[in-house]
Amino acid sequence: MSTAASVVAVILVAVSSLGVGAFGLRISRTMSDFYVASRVVGPVLNASAISGEYLSAASFLGVAGLILARGVDMLWLPVGWTAGYLLLLVFVAAPLRRSGAYTLPDFAQLRVESTKARHVASLLVVGIGMLYLIPQFQGAGLTLRTLTGAPLWVGQVVVAIIVSLNVLPGGMRSVTLVQAFHYWLKLAALLTPIFFLLGAFVTGGAPEAVSRLDAVDWAEPLSGDYALYLTYSLVLATFLGTMGLPHVVVRFYTNPDGRAARRTTLVVLGLLGGFYLLPVAYGILGRMLAADLVTSGRADSVVLELPARLFSGVLADLLTALIAAGAFAAFLSTSMGLVVSVAGVLSQDVLRRRTELGHGVSAFRLATLFAVGLALGLTFVAARVPVAHAVELAFAVAASTFCPMLVLGIWWRRLTAAGVIAGLVVGGSLSMTAVLTTMIGIDSQGLLGAILTQPAAITVPAAFATMIGTSVATRHRQPAHVAQTMVRLHAPEHLTLNRGPFNPEAHEDTRLDRLTARR
Repeated sequence: MSTAASVVAVILVAVSSLGVGAFGLRISRTMSDFYVASRVVGPVLNASAISGEYLSAASFLGVAGLILARGVDMLWLPVGWTAGYLLLLVFVAAPLRRSGAYTLPDFAQLRVESTKARHVASLLVVGIGMLYLIPQFQGAGLTLRTLTGAPLWVGQVVVAIIVSLNVLPGGMRSVTLVQAFHYWLKLAALLTPIFFLLGAFVTGGAPEAVSRLDAVDWAEPLSGDYALYLTYSLVLATFLGTMGLPHVVVRFYTNPDGRAARRTTLVVLGLLGGFYLLPVAYGILGRMLAADLVTSGRADSVVLELPARLFSGVLADLLTALIAAGAFAAFLSTSMGLVVSVAGVLSQDVLRRRTELGHGVSAFRLATLFAVGLALGLTFVAARVPVAHAVELAFAVAASTFCPMLVLGIWWRRLTAAGVIAGLVVGGSLSMTAVLTTMIGIDSQGLLGAILTQPAAITVPAAFATMIGTSVATRHRQPAHVAQTMVRLHAPEHLTLNRGPFNPEAHEDTRLDRLTARR
């Protein structure tokens, strides 16, 4: 397989991403531009950007790899990742936009009026962001190694540099344009080759030595040990984890109003539903044509390697180059969204408190460099975990922490600060313990091993129960402005009502004034 075409494709994606992001730089000036694109992003553009951000290395490479290796049980991944947006549409999208918050810690402080709850939420945003960034960098290294034979760290460093160059100048303005461009590139990068692959396979162009679906446990669902538990836990993590992912939630703050947030979510459902048919097809074709990738530990590279299994010469090189371009776009777009969400939290809750930076944009840029550097360092030392499974674990943590906080915070007025803190700590501690145990390679057997692999069925109910139980026990400590906050979350924006005093920009200015006064 010639590597020249693939290298050129990757370079073109990198240069194009920087070029598209430059348009955002021209209009990014204020803190609102950097955090939420001044809340003026329309539904179609925002839906394209959300889809571009959401379709990560796990979606582009990992789903096909897991279906190749583990069979039809993994079909729940694309189903769950899409259906999660339906729950987001019903329960969270519009109220979250009406909150006026910039970040999930902003929402925590708005809802329960507690800086301690804000700090706990900030730690979790950084933790989930790092969990999600690691597989993006891993996937970039895998892609360049598959295409060129380069060491894993080369692709990881390249993605880190390009992400930094896109986020630093223009923040959310630049990232929105780049992610929308990346969605359509990724769709074309999978859709075009699959026509050639299916056509060659159906018309008899496939090699004679085809690996048949001879493994019963691959073709039949719920056939392995603890399969029922693992399946329900996976469903729970993917369905509920979407609404707790910081880089997904932050995009809804960029809509003009709650109605636009709902329309955005509907468009996202259509875009994701169409896309996720493609990795499934690649996984099934991989089982037929490239089952050897499982035994060699290279299942995640099946999408990249399939063209060379059916074609040769220029056609194989061009199809592989197109897939490589889409894969690289997947790493870039998701990494950008994660870096924006993590940098937003770090700049508000760490750098501006510790360094007393006087300009929100300066703090954001410094936080961006810190977030990228930290993720890159963790990628170098992390144990090898399949890309899609690493993302599953991040979903489990999000479902066990921010999902309960958002659902109860929006729909249950009796939620208290103590309840939020206790729920975040319990859900975060339990799920993070399972995640770290899996990532460092500790091998547990039996039911305990199944729970550590897919913890959501245990950790999500525990988090909900803790938040509710603690809030009931501390019902005398309800937030002072809870009535106004609930009006803010649920009343249409055009109505003139008392929505409470919370304003994230005023909040930042006030805090800065206090710091200046102390000096």
